[in-house]
Amino acid sequence: MIGKSAARPAAARPGPVKLDVLIVDDSAVVRQTLKAIVESDPLFKVTTAGDPYEAVEVLKKLVPAVMLLDVEMPRMDGMTFLRKLMRQHPMPVVMCTSIAERALSALEIGAIEVIAKPDWRDPSKMSAWSAGLVESLRNAVNIGQLRKRQKDQPPLASSPEGRLSAETVLTKQPYVNRGVTTEKVIAIGVSTGGVQALHQLLAGFPLDSPGMIIVQHMPADFTPAFAARLNNDPKVELEVHVCRNQEFLRPGQVLIVPGEVHCLVRRSGPGFRIDLVDGPHVNRHKPSVDVLFRSVAQAAGPHSAAALLTGMGDDGAEGLLEIRQAGGLTIAQDEATSTVFGMPREAIKRGAAKLILPLDRIASALHPNGGQWAD
Repeated sequence: MIGKSAARPAAARPGPVKLDVLIVDDSAVVRQTLKAIVESDPLFKVTTAGDPYEAVEVLKKLVPAVMLLDVEMPRMDGMTFLRKLMRQHPMPVVMCTSIAERALSALEIGAIEVIAKPDWRDPSKMSAWSAGLVESLRNAVNIGQLRKRQKDQPPLASSPEGRLSAETVLTKQPYVNRGVTTEKVIAIGVSTGGVQALHQLLAGFPLDSPGMIIVQHMPADFTPAFAARLNNDPKVELEVHVCRNQEFLRPGQVLIVPGEVHCLVRRSGPGFRIDLVDGPHVNRHKPSVDVLFRSVAQAAGPHSAAALLTGMGDDGAEGLLEIRQAGGLTIAQDEATSTVFGMPREAIKRGAAKLILPLDRIASALHPNGGQWAD
């Protein structure tokens, strides 16, 4: 009698394909700490290199989905390596530095995001920093896929943290006419690719332009240096500085919203002033473009114009729609000139943009003399 055959073990199901992250840092302790943080996300597996020369050897065998790159390293610094990488083997790079000027230069060279180094001695802040690092890597991977036009691949999901609406900071209300004003407001929202885009955009405005307020998604420590760099750009005629609480919007001035606060535009007499307020992250950002745009819709209505420029995600899309509904002029940057056609695409999908324009035509359209304003 033939006995029962032994049960065959079920074939193991293949797990999800993990994405390669290359970490380049000269400190062995930091490399291992970063590796543990990144691999806490099941989507990633990490390879490390102690300097750019080791990284080059790794790149001969591996094409990572994203690179996390330090700046201060022996033999070759991270900035030099980034320049060579972007010329010879461009890929998504997240730069790690706390020096603002280097951060801005990295973004101009081609890094997708820059994160400030954490205070390793303060464990209480490491959880939030670690979540931000993973989110930055996910964004960089998504942008890399978009650049390759891999539209058959769904984007990586973002973490739910910070996915709150503008309602948590400012209740939605219709525009109310509060009397005659000769002032106008221009509001800009921008994220990934904004360092280069804003230099080009602001160079197109003459000195008689209305007061302008800008949310650029950027770590708080880098905002003052970014504003100074725009202000010192010889092609930009307007005065640019980080806005201060209760400051009035004035013609010929550009105010950059500082990091880690939300910005509200309020009607004050015949003009408009700034309120910087605390609150939770909205759409994972603080400041949030949606919060700024909602306040502009309520305070300025038909006396406003707004543009949503290059960036990942959807922050600003709903707020731009509210400005259009309040009678303001609304513009979305087109796909061809956007580094990342995420935020503008979402605005267009929702019917928020009256105009869809290339970057070099947006300044003239936003200026009241462009003939597009409602009043």
